[in-house]
Amino acid sequence: MRAAVVKTFGGPDAVEIAEVPLPEPAAGQVRIKVAAGALNPVDLYVRSGAFGGAGKTIGLGWDVAGTVDAVAAPAAWQAGDPVVALVPGVAEPLAAHAEYVVVDAGQVAAAPASVDAVHAGTLPLNGLTALQALDLLDLEPGASLLVTGAAGAVGGFAVQLAAHRGIKVTGHARAGDEELVRSLGAARFAAEGVPAGSVDAVLDAAMLGEPALEWVRDGGAFVSAQPGRQPGSVRGVRVTAVEVRADGAQLAELVRLVDAGVLTLRVAGTYALEEAAKAHARLAGGGLRGRLVLVP
Repeated sequence: MRAAVVKTFGGPDAVEIAEVPLPEPAAGQVRIKVAAGALNPVDLYVRSGAFGGAGKTIGLGWDVAGTVDAVAAPAAWQAGDPVVALVPGVAEPLAAHAEYVVVDAGQVAAAPASVDAVHAGTLPLNGLTALQALDLLDLEPGASLLVTGAAGAVGGFAVQLAAHRGIKVTGHARAGDEELVRSLGAARFAAEGVPAGSVDAVLDAAMLGEPALEWVRDGGAFVSAQPGRQPGSVRGVRVTAVEVRADGAQLAELVRLVDAGVLTLRVAGTYALEEAAKAHARLAGGGLRGRLVLVP
């Protein structure tokens, strides 16, 4: 089968489409025939060598939407089931941008019924990151939350999920994104920032760091969407970062919210698998409002 990999770190041209062995599921795993999978900023970091693995062949891609192709018992899935899954890992020889991928059965959820596979392929990584970040903040209904990068994929999901939980959301993004951010459920919008200490919590999807920390009240909470990018704690603010993990039950809850119309899946464009390098170059160019999706 074909898979997008890097053998030498570098720019978009480092992405190769390689012929690799078809993976076989072990006990408790399923093999998915991939229909679509989003390209994410983390893939650019993997490609450039930010996570190590020099001298190895490294697969790319975290998101997968497709159909179950093979099952190794025991697993609660059958061949032909439409599914989505998160394929975590930054230095593995095979990842989600491939024609087939093997994952643990517990990482899998039934695909949304209301959208196609291309849109479904944008959900796992960014949706789980937003959900798990909100769980770390542990805010009660009525609390105030500022989401940086609110027009982006993680930030947009965070705005919608928080608003659905009854949290008062301020979306922070570029001025031109105000209409979009408000449409996602933000009660307030900020392009420049807010008064110091004026919100209960910040979810820092744009990795602004210390400037965003100043907006949190004393004793509030701050979570970064990327481990290692969070500032040090001040004024008793609880500071942490989300390290996304695969969770089929949480993914199933996100799917339910998609089908209920709570979550919006945004696609900026599609590329064939063999155009992966071109997709990497487009993502690196910035300015997207939605995910690029690779379609094997």
